[in-house]
Amino acid sequence: MSNELDVLRTQMDDVTLKILKLLNERGDIAQQIGKLKEMQGVKRFDPVRERELLDLIAAHNDGPFETSTVQHIFKQVFKASLELQKDDNRKALLVSRKKKPEDTIVNVKGEKIGDGNPHFIMGPCAVESYEQVKQVAEVIAGKGLTLIRGGAYKPRTSPYDFQGLGLEGLKILRKVADEHQLAVVSEILNPNDIETALDYVDVIQIGARNMQNFDLLRAAGSVNKPVLLKRGLAATIEEFMYAAEYILAQGNSQIILCERGIRTYERATRNTLDISAVPILKKETHLPVVVDVTHSTGRKDLLLPAAKAAMAIGADAVMAEVHPDPAVALSDSAQQMDIPEFHEFMDALLSKEKLKYSHQ
Repeated sequence: MSNELDVLRTQMDDVTLKILKLLNERGDIAQQIGKLKEMQGVKRFDPVRERELLDLIAAHNDGPFETSTVQHIFKQVFKASLELQKDDNRKALLVSRKKKPEDTIVNVKGEKIGDGNPHFIMGPCAVESYEQVKQVAEVIAGKGLTLIRGGAYKPRTSPYDFQGLGLEGLKILRKVADEHQLAVVSEILNPNDIETALDYVDVIQIGARNMQNFDLLRAAGSVNKPVLLKRGLAATIEEFMYAAEYILAQGNSQIILCERGIRTYERATRNTLDISAVPILKKETHLPVVVDVTHSTGRKDLLLPAAKAAMAIGADAVMAEVHPDPAVALSDSAQQMDIPEFHEFMDALLSKEKLKYSHQ
């Protein structure tokens, strides 16, 4: 009995190897067909041809497998054959490391995001007045930081909430930034406002709600200005990368990705900070990655630990909100740091960095 089983198993091995050889021969032919289709400008997938092959299989199947079973197996073979016909270089996204193995460094008025050093983007949620922005700018510059964020156009969930000062807000940001040698990061909502914004902002921010506003992405990609792209409320990492691809496909490679938390069933924080997205994005793309600890947590008591986690896991920069008097802020009052809290926050992070470098 054992000898008979061994004989059958040997026969099975022989047939398996024959199938393997035939599969690879079929793969070679599929690749040749793919090259001819590419030369002729013909689509790789041909549903009529696939139906002919499935009918051919049905006509010649003598069992013991059911025809539907054999057809299912061959559909997988057809799918694998299509994959063989793809041009790997053409398939790779422009944002991927397959296209560009080295890191992209985005230079914002001398601040080189992605150079391996920690960077910080700080400022109020919304621009409310010249005095308000000036107070924040003074403490930011006093810490040696060079990037100030602030919303002039505010996409709010409720149409009755403060929507921002618009162009006047951008003018205030530019004036204050110039007075303190800072670079402006501010969100633009409308593709038609991109050209106007170029005179006032140093980095165009595209917010979470606009991550898949494709007209806006294309408009931002068509100008020579860095873009900070935030991950959508419920966007996968793949969708996030494709959004960045829209910008890069237009010719603008100065893209900074921003993880700002995603919407989950958890209510302990405003959003759920997907900290693992940082190393994944750093591995899959060549673009620098920022973590917005304010919008991801929505809690001032979590800003520092979230920022430490972001820096420890490889984020190129941390973004957070600061307001002279958060209690009277026109938007997101509960999650913005006041000036003393900002000093404590930065002192804790900067001392941590000094300690790290002293041990190297």
